[in-house]
Amino acid sequence: MWRHAGRTVVQLAPVAVLLYVFITGPPLVRVMAVVSGVLIGLISSLCYLGETAEHRAVKAGYRPGTATAVRAERHAGEHPGRDRRYNERWRSGPPA
Repeated sequence: MWRHAGRTVVQLAPVAVLLYVFITGPPLVRVMAVVSGVLIGLISSLCYLGETAEHRAVKAGYRPGTATAVRAERHAGEHPGRDRRYNERWRSGPPA
């Protein structure tokens, strides 16, 4: 996640600098406009983190679904009761 966020910030930085230079107005307004835009870009980028990682893995020659499977395998034993509780509650139908 941190690598993806850093990559996004590096891609947004040149655009942010150009916007700060060419937007007219008081410096505080320009800074806040650019920072707000970068934050929105970062949030929208992080929303699609999984899909982006999967797309990059496919471009690198892996089969579709490999990145998702590796992440699921890595985190499989972190919460042993969570899947059981989920299946007991929701797989049998909605709660009464």
